[in-house]
Formats: sequence, C-alpha cells, structure tokens
Amino acid sequence: MAKAFKYGRKGITGQLEHAERDLLRNLFADIVDMLEPDSPAHADPLAAMIGLDMDVSVPTDPALKRLLPDVVKAVDEATAGAALEFRQLTERSLRETKIGALRAAALDLDSDKLVLDGERAKHWAMALNDVRLVLAERLSIRGEADAERIHQLQDWSQADDVDSYLALVYNFVSWLQEALVQAMLLSLKDGD
Repeated sequence: MAKAFKYGRKGITGQLEHAERDLLRNLFADIVDMLEPDSPAHADPLAAMIGLDMDVSVPTDPALKRLLPDVVKAVDEATAGAALEFRQLTERSLRETKIGALRAAALDLDSDKLVLDGERAKHWAMALNDVRLVLAERLSIRGEADAERIHQLQDWSQADDVDSYLALVYNFVSWLQEALVQAMLLSLKDGD
C-alpha cells in the first residue's frame, strides 16, 4: 500500500507499490497521448521556435478541453476571435509543459521509494493535477456534491463497473496529490 508523501531531511519522500506505480505510469501515458497534437508540428521553424501554432482549435473532447481551456470566454464573435488568438499563442507551450511534467513524473516510477526535490515535486503536482482533471471530467464532477459522491467509494472490492473503478482511481490520485501538496507546503515553511 502506498505511503503518503512526507517532507523530511531527504526532501519529499513517498512510497508506492508496484501495481500503484503501473497504474500511475499508464495514467501519465494516457494523458500524454491526449495532449500530443493530432497534426505534426508547424512547418514554419520561426513559429515553432516561439510556440505559435496557427492550426489549433478548441478541443472537442471535454477532458482535453479541461486540460487546455479557453482563457477568454467567447460570448460574441470578437471574444471568440480573441480566445482563438490566445490559444494560437499559448497552446503549444502549455501542451509541451504538461507533457514534460507527466514524462518527468513517470521517470520517477522506476523505484518504489520516491525522493523528490522541489522541481520534481512540482512535476508530480502538475502530473497528478492533470490526471485528476481528466478523471473528474470522465466522472462528471461539477461541484462539491459530485465530489462527495465520488469520495464515498473507498473499497476496491466495490468496483463493479468502469465508473466505480475510475472513482476509486480518482480518490487514490486525490489522496496522493493532497499528501504531496502538504509536503510541499512544509518544505516551503522550512525553507523560510
């Protein structure tokens, strides 16, 4: 069974069982697959260098849209144009940052004992957050009542369908992320 992340002399440490590491590795890989663009990189090397991508569009998958949301809410044609322009300027960089964090966190899964410095802890926090966003969308979590319904499932033997299994995975990832954030906060207090 996993041991929650804790902050101590060695940094932020935690422990995961083999099956838990495999689960996280698969989740991270699934999110990377979602985030990789459908079309190859833009042919214009200058655009690629500055992160501009004129071929982007609003994702049709609601989970991907949660990972790559519109920054400007489109209420008319002008704001829709502004939202698309902002997406063209930022989406490539956002995708690359998220993919980098997911891959970095996946590399740590080769060992059952995790020892994270500040940068690796940040990658883990980003990766776990992205997994939770996708799972929350798949489970239709829209508010506190939905989250409470999901958090009531705690026993893996109760998982008799896809949604109950996803709920248990969501609870595990939430627990792991909460422990990591608490350890990161303690490390910040200790660093002052």
